[in-house]
Amino acid sequence: MAHDQVPATEEALDERLSRPDQETIDALTALDGDVIVLGAGGKMGPTVARMARRALGISARRVMAVSRFSDTGAAEALAASGVEVLRADLADPEQVAALPYAANVLWMAGQKFGTTGDPVGTWTHNVVASVHAAERYAGARIVCFSTGNVYGRSAVSRGGSQEGDGLVPDGEYAASTIGRERVFESVTRRTGSPLLLYRLFYACDLRYGVVTEIARKVLHGEPVDLSTGWVNVIWQGDANRLALRGLAVASAPATALNVTGPMVRVREIAERCALYAGVSPRFAGREGDEALVANVHRLGDELPYTALPLETLCAWAVDWMRSNGRLLNKPTKFEVRDGRF
Repeated sequence: MAHDQVPATEEALDERLSRPDQETIDALTALDGDVIVLGAGGKMGPTVARMARRALGISARRVMAVSRFSDTGAAEALAASGVEVLRADLADPEQVAALPYAANVLWMAGQKFGTTGDPVGTWTHNVVASVHAAERYAGARIVCFSTGNVYGRSAVSRGGSQEGDGLVPDGEYAASTIGRERVFESVTRRTGSPLLLYRLFYACDLRYGVVTEIARKVLHGEPVDLSTGWVNVIWQGDANRLALRGLAVASAPATALNVTGPMVRVREIAERCALYAGVSPRFAGREGDEALVANVHRLGDELPYTALPLETLCAWAVDWMRSNGRLLNKPTKFEVRDGRF
């Protein structure tokens, strides 16, 4: 099995995840104004911000990353890469009002895990904070990160949920994420701001993600549950590039876009990992008729791109764990079927 060389260190992995392609460079340089990443302290935020800085090169345009940054190492690494680090609690309207204006906004803040135990906190981070940001950046181009959870499960035979489908919240997390979308839609409708609802699932960084979780089970000889038999996955580097390119296709009125790879069987991911690892996979359960899956035809029309092959991602995940690469231990819970996170 031929594949690109796996990033051997976290530094090499972050370099790969933040490497812009020519389409991303062209998209950002064609826009005017600064770039601000709100909620940049999470799993994706740091590499999105670094990619924006690399795409814009040494121009005078600012790239700013905003978070509380409890991880000081992440903040220091961003600053060293030329990104301006701004500390703020995005749920505090006064702190949001004090942030610099930017013409290009990526909203990445939110809460998923812990929803069941803290529904008020979930709505605060996913909905209330969105109001402050949407008002502060009236007139800016906005990419609002969302999730496929807004659709709920659908019959696999349909080929995945489409952007025009009705939204069916399953649990507090999905409901609050729909609330986030509606807040941004409401405010941008009034202000005329171009908006893209960026429905991402599931991004894979070797330190976390569906492929990493399945590869870990395969390597440890644990059975892979097939009850959720289908998923969509995308290499996080691809998702980063598409998020920045999404600024150029944000529109008024707003549009939504499923951002992920094509539907794939969980069994196939496990078998690809096992083949590369030279082991035999184990399985449990039976594939259900429904799953949280997306149709990505519109993505191919709006933002065509060359994806990192699934074969390569599976091989990288196996190599990463066999070399004791660090894991974030933040499971995607893609198997969850009751909306409780």
